[in-house]
Amino acid sequence: MEASSNLTAANAPKRAAEAGATVTKRLQTELMQLMLSPPPGISAFPRDGNLLSWTGTMAGPADTPFANLTFKLSLEFPSNYPMSPPNVTFTTPMFHPNVDMAGRICLDILKEKWSAVYNVQTVLLSLQSLLGEPNNKSPLNGQAADLWDRDPAEFKRLMLLRYREAEEE
Repeated sequence: MEASSNLTAANAPKRAAEAGATVTKRLQTELMQLMLSPPPGISAFPRDGNLLSWTGTMAGPADTPFANLTFKLSLEFPSNYPMSPPNVTFTTPMFHPNVDMAGRICLDILKEKWSAVYNVQTVLLSLQSLLGEPNNKSPLNGQAADLWDRDPAEFKRLMLLRYREAEEE
C-alpha cells in the first residue's frame, strides 16, 4: 500500500506537467483560431508572453448604448482549463447590469454553465451579446439594471461617464 502511494506521489509532477502541456496546446490553438479567423470587433492575445494571462478587446455592439466604444478585458486561465472557466473581468470601467464596479461579470457560462467546449472566442462573443441583452433578473449592479429598463437615456449618460474614466487614466 505504501509503495503504491509513493508511486502516485512520484507521478504527480509528471501529471501536472502533462496537464500544463494540454492547457498550453489548447490556448495556442485558440490563439491561432482568433488570429486566422477573427470575429468582427473581438481580439485577444497573451499578455507579456504569458499564455495563461490574456488581454481581450471587444467592440460595443451596434444599436446598443455601447456602440462605437471599445472595451478591454482581462482573461486569466486556470491550470485545469478548459475543464474550468477562465476568470474574465472588464478592465475598462463599465456600467452594466451584469458587471460590478470592479469589472467582475455575472454570466452563467463563466460559472455553473461552463463547458469545456467553450473557448476564448465564444466567451468574448457571449460577453459582447450580454452588453446589448443584459440579464436584469440577476444584476450585479442594481442601479444599472433599474436604469436600463426605466430610463435608457440616464443609463447611457452614466455609462459614458464611467467609460470616460478610462480615457482620463
